[in-house]
Amino acid sequence: MPDDDGPGLAPDGLAPKGRSAGAIAAGRAVNIAPMQITVARRFRGPPTSGNGGYTCGRLAVLVGNPAEITLRAPPPLETPLQVLRQDGVVSLMHGERLVAEGKAATLELEVPAPPSREEAQAAGRRFSGLKHHPYDTCFVCGPRRGERDGLRIFCGPWKDGRVAGTWTPDATLDDGKGFVAPEFLWSAIDCPGSWSVIGRDDADAPAGLVSPGALLGRLTGRLLRQLRVGEACTAIGWFLGAEGRKYHVGTAVHTLAGELVACSKGTWIALKG
Repeated sequence: MPDDDGPGLAPDGLAPKGRSAGAIAAGRAVNIAPMQITVARRFRGPPTSGNGGYTCGRLAVLVGNPAEITLRAPPPLETPLQVLRQDGVVSLMHGERLVAEGKAATLELEVPAPPSREEAQAAGRRFSGLKHHPYDTCFVCGPRRGERDGLRIFCGPWKDGRVAGTWTPDATLDDGKGFVAPEFLWSAIDCPGSWSVIGRDDADAPAGLVSPGALLGRLTGRLLRQLRVGEACTAIGWFLGAEGRKYHVGTAVHTLAGELVACSKGTWIALKG
C-alpha cells in the first residue's frame, strides 16, 4: 500500500503515481476476458481497504507461482476492479487508477526451522497486537475478528527476534475440494512478518526500528503444498532488513510436522508517528 506521502507511490519509489487505464491501454493491454475482482468487506485490512495479502493472493492466482505483487493504492472494498494483462504483467484497476500489479517471480528466501506447536502457542499469547493494534479488525491478524470470520493469526515474540503463532484454517476458507484456497494461504503469509517489527517491546526487537504500524507495499510469495481445511499449522515472521521507512520481512507457514506450506518476502512501509 502507499505510504503517507501520497496515493500511488510504490514501495520502490520508482513507479509514477496515478498510472491510468488509458496509459495501459496505449501499451495494448488485454482485458482478461472479461474479468473483475471484488474484495468483500470481510477481507479488509484497514477498515476501508482490502487486506494486502488477500488482494495479492487474488491477483497471484492469475500470475503464477511464485509471484510478485505490488500494491499501488489501497484496494477498495465491495467495488468491482477490472483485471488487465500486458506483457506478462497482470494489473488491477479501479477505473483509471492502478490498484495493484503482479508478475511471475523467483523467491530466494532462507526459511528458519519452525517452532513446535507448544512454542508457537506460547509465543502467540505474547502477541503485541492484543494490547495495541493499528488495524484491529484486520482479516488476518485482527483480535476483534471472531472465529470463522478472521484468520486470527497472532504472532508474538518467540526467539532470535522471530515471532510465531498458530493457525487452524476453518471451513469458510475451503476451495471446494477440502483444501484452503490459495488467496487465503497468501493472506496467511502476509501479516506475521510485519509483527517482527510492529509494536515490539521485547529485548529481541530490531534495534531502532519498532513501528506503531505499517502497510504492505509488495509481497513475493510461493505456495509449496496444499493445506487441508482444519489442518493445524504454525506461522512465523522474521526481520530481514530496512531502508528508511521501508522494511523487509519474511513469513512462513508450516504444518505441525514441520513441512513448509508457503513463504513470502514482504516490503512494508512504516506509518509515521
